Amino acid sequence: MPEPLLKPDTPQRYGTVSRILHWGMALGFAWMFATTLTTYFFEESALDELLWPTHKSVGALMMLLLLVRGAWGLLNARCRPASTNLLAHFGHLALYAVMFAVPFIGLLRQFGSGRAFAPFGIPLMPGFEGGAITWMTDLGGNFHGLLGWTLLALTVGHIAAALWHRRSAETNVIPRMFG
Repeated sequence: MPEPLLKPDTPQRYGTVSRILHWGMALGFAWMFATTLTTYFFEESALDELLWPTHKSVGALMMLLLLVRGAWGLLNARCRPASTNLLAHFGHLALYAVMFAVPFIGLLRQFGSGRAFAPFGIPLMPGFEGGAITWMTDLGGNFHGLLGWTLLALTVGHIAAALWHRRSAETNVIPRMFG
């Protein structure tokens, strides 16, 4: 009997859909961090002008992927590999919380500014006349970037922890996500 194309999550390993969502988001975050770091270090450069206009659209896509990934994770919670320890469990919860907060606050700021938002040309929020909604733009201005840098630090920590756990066969978590 041939193996199924889409493998399910198991207590030993993440399935095909979980891996696609994980690595798809990893690529998306790499893109988001590249756009941000380019703007931070090379503002108004040709590379910045190429990358920065994609930041909001890819951010909206990442929010959608996060919602799909969260729903998928909840539906498969009993089938998935367990966290290696309590710190790993809370680390993942922190990652998910910040992954949600960053685009949510960015969207709130966008709405509060009164400007329309149409990622990839798909109208999500119409603009409005009049002044900005100050508390929304202030919240976004104060926390979107700060939490974005926090997400970068958590992501680097996540990668470092996975590599650290690779040092012994009992704690090696890398094969769980590579299939």
